Amino acid sequence: MYYQLSLAPEAEQYILQQLEADFPNEGCGFFYGTEENEGQLRHVLLAEAVINSKEGDQRRRFEISPLDYMKAEKKALELGLNLLGIYHSHPNHPAIPSIHDLKQAVPYFSYIILSVQEGQAAELTSWRLNEERGEFEAEEVKRNNLEALPKRELI
Repeated sequence: MYYQLSLAPEAEQYILQQLEADFPNEGCGFFYGTEENEGQLRHVLLAEAVINSKEGDQRRRFEISPLDYMKAEKKALELGLNLLGIYHSHPNHPAIPSIHDLKQAVPYFSYIILSVQEGQAAELTSWRLNEERGEFEAEEVKRNNLEALPKRELI
């Protein structure tokens, strides 16, 4: 299946700045937007940071609390947008999903991964879980000219 993720420039910039600031830890957040062609094309209009609630070493893992998931679902309803997925960083590692990422993945969501090398954004990729094959499939990432929604903190 071919998937495409289209990022509003402001949403992309927000993700890059937040994840660079979170270095050397993994940062994370949610993104919201709209879909076309039965979800094959997604437009990301808003990204919001969420606290990495992983206890212990956050340089190799992130975790999002159930309460933050509930807040994100509520926000999507209030905004009339879809909660499209989760973004996170891989500090000093490639933007390729890890085995841990695969174990935590759920169907429907897109997963943006940003490789942050020594505090600088390097490569951004996006992935979707192919439930039947139990593996991620890459989404093509493009930049759009859609107007982004103003960013607001979830927490």
